[in-house]
Amino acid sequence: MSVECFVTGGSGFVGQHLLARLTATGHKTWVLMRNPENIERLREQVGRLGGNPAYIHAVEGDISREGLGLSEADQQCVSSAAVVFHLAAQFTWGLTIEQARAVNVQGALRVARLAASQRIRLLMVGGYMLQNLTHLERIGIDNEHPENTNWPAVYARVGGYEGSKLESHFAVIRYMQDAGADYTIVHPATVCGHSESGHILEGQPLVGLIRNLALGRFKAVPGSARHWLPLVSVDYLVTMITCVAFDPSMANRQVLALYEHTPNLQGMLEQLAQTLEVKPPRRHIAIGLLKWLLTIPGLAARFAISAESLNFIQTQRFDMSNSKKLEQKYQLAHPDMSRTLENTVRYIMGYLPDRHAHSSEHPVGR
Repeated sequence: MSVECFVTGGSGFVGQHLLARLTATGHKTWVLMRNPENIERLREQVGRLGGNPAYIHAVEGDISREGLGLSEADQQCVSSAAVVFHLAAQFTWGLTIEQARAVNVQGALRVARLAASQRIRLLMVGGYMLQNLTHLERIGIDNEHPENTNWPAVYARVGGYEGSKLESHFAVIRYMQDAGADYTIVHPATVCGHSESGHILEGQPLVGLIRNLALGRFKAVPGSARHWLPLVSVDYLVTMITCVAFDPSMANRQVLALYEHTPNLQGMLEQLAQTLEVKPPRRHIAIGLLKWLLTIPGLAARFAISAESLNFIQTQRFDMSNSKKLEQKYQLAHPDMSRTLENTVRYIMGYLPDRHAHSSEHPVGR
């Protein structure tokens, strides 16, 4: 059954693939856009990804504005939606706490208020680190009583982007629960390109990682043999998102979208290096030591590594039992990850020329 949907962040990487998935299955979709005149370009791109451009319609607005800046006419359009998909976020390293909160926390709450006021299910994209309870405790988050968390201290430990994603998660849940409104949260691992085409957009963390490897910037493997960077293909992710968004039994629940058999970081770098035809790093360097080295002026820029990004390389393994139950329910399976990584590398090297070879890239992250 096709229903209407409202999407924030539709112009982004995951957003484009989500729009393709929604419209290919007949869902009329309203997309929040700061510049609605760009709708034709978005429609063309969604069409190339297998979607139906005729089902995409723009509404002018911005999550940084009260009420998302929607006109009365656009509010009426959005009110007909059955699900609000919130994907918009400001992703960059080095954000101040004020910058990060303004968009990623307050923006998410504005979307939540809209969904709750219209009694529309909210589907929000979080991140896999929110399922790492040991990490949350280590950085000072009270998972049982998040209102007791000293958020400025958390931001100081993990940086503006990740701090704001963590804070927005707990803030939105509390708001939706207080409002008695339905929400569902999907926590993705680091997102790869499409498993078949390899399609990925500039600015994605994996793009920076692959470029750094191709340019010989990985002199050592961060962490130990136990450290890994969990992955998920974008096509698996958007399929999981659409399945749980329309499932009544998933109201007020969370799910992890992550390929649990992702190799350790050294193994992943070896796979990527084979496709790139370069030598992978063999030695390891402790993450704590690497973070300290990156405080040396000029070193972070030279090696194009942000200390914030290193927080995503962990040894934690995750309980995938709930995800596996949903995979069985929806008859959903992860595509072959080796093939997905190979196609992602080929897409990056063939279609995303490095315009920032001498600037700071983002090697790892969500």
